[in-house]
Order: sequence, then structure tokens, then C-alpha cells
Amino acid sequence: MVYHRRVLKNGLRVIVVPIAGVESATTLVMTGAGSRYEVAENNGISHFLENMAFKGTKNRPTAREISGLIDGIGAEFNAFTGKEYTGYYIKSATGHVGLCLDVISDMLKNLLLNPEEIEREKGVILEEINLYEDTPMRNIGDIYERLLYGNTPLGWDTAGTKDVIKSITRDDFVKYMGSLYSAHNMTVVVGGNVHVEVMFSEIEKHFGDVEKFETKEFLPIKELQEKYEVAIKHKKTEQAHFALGVRTVGTENEKDRYPLSILASILGGGMSSRLFYEVRERRGLSYYVKTSADHYAGAGYLATYVGADPKRIDEAIKVVVEEYSKVSQKGEITKEELIKAKEYTKGHFVLELEDTRSAAILYATQEILENKIENPKEIMEKREGVTMVDVERVAKQYLDKKLLSLAIIGNFEDMLYF
Repeated sequence: MVYHRRVLKNGLRVIVVPIAGVESATTLVMTGAGSRYEVAENNGISHFLENMAFKGTKNRPTAREISGLIDGIGAEFNAFTGKEYTGYYIKSATGHVGLCLDVISDMLKNLLLNPEEIEREKGVILEEINLYEDTPMRNIGDIYERLLYGNTPLGWDTAGTKDVIKSITRDDFVKYMGSLYSAHNMTVVVGGNVHVEVMFSEIEKHFGDVEKFETKEFLPIKELQEKYEVAIKHKKTEQAHFALGVRTVGTENEKDRYPLSILASILGGGMSSRLFYEVRERRGLSYYVKTSADHYAGAGYLATYVGADPKRIDEAIKVVVEEYSKVSQKGEITKEELIKAKEYTKGHFVLELEDTRSAAILYATQEILENKIENPKEIMEKREGVTMVDVERVAKQYLDKKLLSLAIIGNFEDMLYF
């Protein structure tokens, strides 16, 4: 897989990824705008704006007109918001990419933001927040990040708070877009069975007039933790959920980032991983167990997520702590585990890239978050290059029992000991 990159006169970064053997293409626009760029008064506006994107433009005034147009070519469209980016995409047959570029560029340049639609969408957002609140398996990650980063944009929920969502107006959207949706803060990616030069020409036609202006920056995070921390969200549930982990490194630390991804796989990356076996298979404490390494600019963490019987949550927590200790202090990682973890991460990576949407997102997130691009082959080579020494080093450096952070959702009033 090879990419082609150009920068338009307005600073817009354009990437075309030709993929032979497929009949689809994904047209994606990603901007460096997410909840990390928000303030308390507009928390949730990044995600809210994403929801408004398909609600009407000056050229296509209604949501039904837009959805009917996209449905009429058998395409799928959606958007997503993270803490450091927002993406809008349409996945279609390759012959319809020109139309997809027209629709997405129309949204970004001519978004109507009808006040009546905004008021209607508030109800949708509030129900989405309720959904998250009623789905602890999803919500536990937000609680864990709030524990790590506190009352800062990086610690806030991307969906926002109900009170703020109710207060957002059209002027708030216009002001927000005017602070971040600059041409130089965006990238347009088309991945699929497409002609490279034709795509560059089409993208320039639709996006060459996007305005460029100075954008706001997010506030840097201060990583400071001197002892273990615990946060409990009291909720009456049949199953308790917890996230237990440690602070690690930001996106920019490539030296540790790749070993941490392998370490996460060894701990909880599949059904044969250490924690899946010890927590679920051996003791029957949980239905799901997973470990992941996540990174932002200047901050990151490795955490294990578990859903367990509330009466046995202490035991499940202790098992996770014990496995952390085994790999960090006792050096119990085997050569076979290292090989398996590498193959596991590479295999899942390859499977994801069979989808043009995933391929487009891979290139877009690298462009927006890292300001550099690597092809999948280069990424896999770096994962393959991780050694036992690398994994043991990051395990010992970061899996410090004294600096663990534990977030819990369940019917508990008091903090638990671990």
C-alpha cells in the first residue's frame, strides 16, 4: 500500500491511497478539532458539530436531501469525534467519489446550522449521553480518563455535559468552526480503487477555496501522580466494571509506544493472553478482559478493562495487579508470548486495512496527529523490531504498583483496597 501526498495552496493536506482489487473507496475529511480543544462553556461542541454535519447545507437544505442522495448511490456515511480530531466520511463505489467529495466539501463550507435542527439534535445528543451512562462497559473508559486527567479538556467526556449541550447556540458553532476548521488544519484522504491524478484534481476543485486562518491550540497536560488513585462511580448494576492502569507516554514517544502496544497484547490482547486466561478462564471472574495502550499528544496510558461479579471484584483486581507484577518485576514474559503478541497485533492491523475506511483513517490520523506518515509495511516492521529487552524495559518502567490508577463503576460506596 503506497500513498501519494500533496499540499494545496491554502495549506490543505491531500492524501490519495490507491488500493487495487477493491470496488469501493472511502472519502474522508479529518480536522485537528476535538474535545481537547474545548472549554468548560462549550464542552461537547466538537461531537455536537459532528452530528450537525449531515443536517443541511445552503445547497442541500435538509438532512433528508443529503441522506437521500447518499442512499441513492448505495453509500454509507458517518462521522466520529475523538479528543484530538474529528472525521467525516462517505464510503461508496469508486465511481461515486466525485459526488462524495462534493457532498463533504459542501458540508464543511456551507453548513446551514439551522437553529430548529440544533434544538432537535439536542434531544438526540442527550439520549446519546444517557446511552453511555447506561452502558458501563463503554463508560468506564471515560471514568478512567477523568481520574487521570481531572477537570481538564483531556479528562472531559467527548459527548459533553447535559447542561452545556442544552445551552449551545448557532453562534457557538460558528465561533468554534472559526477557531479550528482552517484548511491547513485539515486533511482530505481518498482510499480505494481510484486514479491518483484524477483524485488530486477533484479534491482541489472542491476544497481549494477552503479558508486558511490561525487556529487555537490545546492546553498541554501536566502528568503528575505520586501515589495510587481510585475513583468510584456509584451505579446499581448487576455487573461491576473497572479499569486499572498506569500513565505512560504520548504519541510522540515512538521508542516506548511500540513496546507498550506489544506489552498490552501480552497482558490482555486476546483469548490466550495472560489476563484473559487468569481472570476469565482459570477463575471465572469475568466475561470480558482486555488491555490496551492509548496515547495523546504529551500523555498516554496502559489500562486493563474488566467486567466482573461485584462480589468478586476485589479478587479480579488483585489478579490484574499480580500479572502486572509478574511481567514488570519477575520477568516472566516468555519468548513465545513475545512472538505471539507481535503476530496478534500485526494480524489485526492487516485485517483492519482490508477496509478502505480503516485505511483512510490510518493515513488521516497520522497526518493530523503526528505530522508524518508511514506505510503499513513500515509500521509492521517497527512492531516486529520490538525486542524482549524493549518490552521488559517498559514493563519495569511503567507498571509501578505504587502509581496504579483504578476506576470503578458499580454499586459501591467505599473505596476498595488493592
